[in-house]
Amino acid sequence: MKPVLIVENVRKYYGRVAAVDGVSLTVPEATTIGLIGPNGAGKTTLLDVISGITRPDSGSVKLAVEGGVVEITGKPISVITMLGVARAFQIPNVFDGLSVIDNIRTAIIASKRLYKSISRNYDSLTEVDEDAKGILELVGLYEKKDVKASNLSHGERKLLDIAIALVARPRVLLLDEPTSGLSALEKGRITSIIESLKKERIPMLIVEHDLDVVFSVSDRVIAMHEGKILVEGDPESVKADQRLRYAYFGE
Repeated sequence: MKPVLIVENVRKYYGRVAAVDGVSLTVPEATTIGLIGPNGAGKTTLLDVISGITRPDSGSVKLAVEGGVVEITGKPISVITMLGVARAFQIPNVFDGLSVIDNIRTAIIASKRLYKSISRNYDSLTEVDEDAKGILELVGLYEKKDVKASNLSHGERKLLDIAIALVARPRVLLLDEPTSGLSALEKGRITSIIESLKKERIPMLIVEHDLDVVFSVSDRVIAMHEGKILVEGDPESVKADQRLRYAYFGE
């Protein structure tokens, strides 16, 4: 499959410490990549570089778009989003004072105003609501559409954050710890939504500490340790690799 996201030899230092140390990876079309590793491995820093929050010290990030491949390294977050990289955060980034559907309406209208190249033209609020309904149904939140975001459970807030990211019709979706802090029931719900997104053929790069979740939803798994890629491959081969046990348990 053709690569959608291409990360080449990215390095990011904080002082003398390399948080990300020469990482290269690709996310092919219609593929889910799980990114794992112990705390401090550099996973979230890598997502920060890809999504434009952090500028790398060296290396490049490229995105396949219509007509070719574009360099997105160091570009503003708004431009990277416009080109097709969307992200949901470990701590949900939602509007607590708005209802669920107003969160999506706000995201759609902002998308229309700022990123015309990725937004359809809306002639009325009815069309906005039709789009919002489709997105909320995809993440299983439509029945909560009139509930204020502050009254949602932690898991539902995470789902809303994913829904907001989907407004941009991303070429690639970055999920940062989608199941962190959730009960077993809520983890199951998030996992089901990820499976639904896979059926929509949305390429995803998922940072996740719950290895059971990663190995169940990922087509390929990449394990990082001390800023470098330690091992990568299909879920079963990575799970069996002794280097992974060493990284997590020192054995």
